[in-house]
Parts: sequence; C-alpha cells; structure tokens
Amino acid sequence: MDRQLSRDAGLSTGEYSVLAAVSQAAPDRLRSGDLASTLQWERSRVSHLLRRMEAKGLIERCAASCDGRGQEIKLTDAGWDTIHSAAPDHVGFVREALFDSLSCDEQDQLRTILAKVRSAVVERELW
Repeated sequence: MDRQLSRDAGLSTGEYSVLAAVSQAAPDRLRSGDLASTLQWERSRVSHLLRRMEAKGLIERCAASCDGRGQEIKLTDAGWDTIHSAAPDHVGFVREALFDSLSCDEQDQLRTILAKVRSAVVERELW
C-alpha cells in the first residue's frame, strides 16, 4: 500500500490517513487530539506529520474555534485535490489486491484472524 500511494499520489500511508480522516470530519475540520484518537496514534506522531503536511501545503492548523486551546486541522485546496485524486486509485488497489482474490469465507476468516491479532496487540498495550 505504501508503494502504491507513493508511486501514484506522492503520499505516505500516514499522510493519506490524515487526509482521509480530516476530509470525512464534519464540518471539514478536526481537532488534532481527535485526529490522534481517530487514527489511534500517539499525539507526537500526529504533530510531526501535521508539521510536514503543513509545509507541503496539504493542511492548515488554526486555534480551535470552540475554546481556542486546541488546534483544528483543515485541508487546503491542495489537500482536497490530493485526497480526491488519490482515493479512487487507492481504494481500488486495496480492494483488488486484498479482497477480490479472497472468497467470502476467506474474507470472514481474515476478519477473524485480524481481530485476534489486534486483540493481542491491544492486550500488550501496543495499540
């Protein structure tokens, strides 16, 4: 997935994840702490990535409108253009590479396996 996003859209998976999460937020902006929770990432990871994305002109950060203490993230026009052009190819790639080759039973098995793996990781406080 990293290679496809990098090759086709010039994005890392992390950048794509941020663009996707913010683009789906209402009303088109998201507090940085909520973004970290949504992505289940450490706040420091989000902060570093947001700084790089802001330098690339993909996002803007501003004081939160509700209380002024936090930061809200919103996509720039370039950010919107990037997610709109990257999403169809990326979704298609994931569907074709991962799901289309599996039968319905295999997809159910994969879902079960991934849930068990995630539980084991969460249990060890690594997620």
